[in-house]
Amino acid sequence: MGETVEFLFGKPDKFVFDRMAKYSPDIFKTRILGEDTAVICGPNGHKFLFSNEQRYFTSYRPHSTQILFRSYKDKAAAALPPPPAGKNEEEKVLRSPGFLKPEALVRYLGKMDAITQQQMRSEWEGKREVKVYPLAKSLTLTLACRFFVGTEEPERIARLVNLFDDITLGLHSITLNIPGTFFYRANRAAAAIRKELRAVINDKKAAISSGAPMQDILSHMIVASDSSGKHMPEAEITDKIMGFLTAGYSTVATAMTFFMKYVGERPDIYKKVLDEQLEVAASKKPGEMLEWDDINKMKYSWNVVNEVMRLTPPLQGTFREVLHDFTYAGYTVPKGWKVYWTVSTTNKNPQYFPEPEKFDPSRYDDGNTFPPFTFVPFGGGPRLCPGKEYARLAILTFVHNVVKRFKWELVDPKEKVVGDMMPAPQKGLPVRLVRQ
Repeated sequence: MGETVEFLFGKPDKFVFDRMAKYSPDIFKTRILGEDTAVICGPNGHKFLFSNEQRYFTSYRPHSTQILFRSYKDKAAAALPPPPAGKNEEEKVLRSPGFLKPEALVRYLGKMDAITQQQMRSEWEGKREVKVYPLAKSLTLTLACRFFVGTEEPERIARLVNLFDDITLGLHSITLNIPGTFFYRANRAAAAIRKELRAVINDKKAAISSGAPMQDILSHMIVASDSSGKHMPEAEITDKIMGFLTAGYSTVATAMTFFMKYVGERPDIYKKVLDEQLEVAASKKPGEMLEWDDINKMKYSWNVVNEVMRLTPPLQGTFREVLHDFTYAGYTVPKGWKVYWTVSTTNKNPQYFPEPEKFDPSRYDDGNTFPPFTFVPFGGGPRLCPGKEYARLAILTFVHNVVKRFKWELVDPKEKVVGDMMPAPQKGLPVRLVRQ
């Protein structure tokens, strides 16, 4: 167990800062989630990690994540770490057809805008009060299902939302598969999601056979074959799609939700975001959807989102496995150990961000600089998050549509933030809406 309980159920930034102060601001060791782990800290640590992928480090997923997303393997294989970064099938599928490149996302942006507008009409307009977090999760899952799977059936997505909530809680958990534990609920949820996805795959195969166009990742996974002509097993496709949907779901919804929280507390910032979005809207013809140039005009809005992600990172960190012994900051880390990379070592460090608890989007204004590798919400190096642009488009499309329609105030300004690796407002962030 080591320090697993404190790591999972304490404040992630407190866990890190306490040990940096006690041991070293550069590196410290711990034991979490069943593994001896080195935590490499600060901007120099970020740079060292990002620049040594596949030299000293390879990707690693905690045992709980491996079990949840590798059901198509036998039990012995499920205990093994995934293939090296850049070599696993998920990254091949995402990168080689260019699904997440800007030129591909441009074609999807209009649909993303249309889906967001539809949710605003059906779930927000006419309501005096809404809970932001559940609605943000429903929106992001709808977007992810449309983009990755090619479906946006409301009934199916409604069933999936709660299941994906259980999955995200179980991603970093103690692997006790007994009733009442996060891992038990995540396992049950994973089985239910696979059942839903198998039905989608059968429908997709039938559509492909009838000549339907392939405009989503699932279709390409179904027809893709390796050098020997073998197609990917259906169970493997199911698990990989489940992984993609998880990645495109909770972190994006978290950023949207905390945008509403922080901007709801700052009328001055809301006014600047609104002015920028109204300027974008004024350049559009009635009924015209957002385009790439519109997104690139939302510079201040993206600065606000960056400050949201600095204060409340949608994902606290990720793990690596050590390929070879290496020495860093005077300490040797052995082969086979795990390394934990976290934004917590820089995001709230006053050395890099003065008044770190203050919400201040002007930090990102042109001309303002902070040291390299201090703000890396999407990671860096070869493992820079491939979904960075997808997330930017989804969040800014949401921002554009919500501020044009509403002013809002927080029902409970002191609402607690819960969660370990993935933060969430305890009550779902209820807000009172005022129509523009």
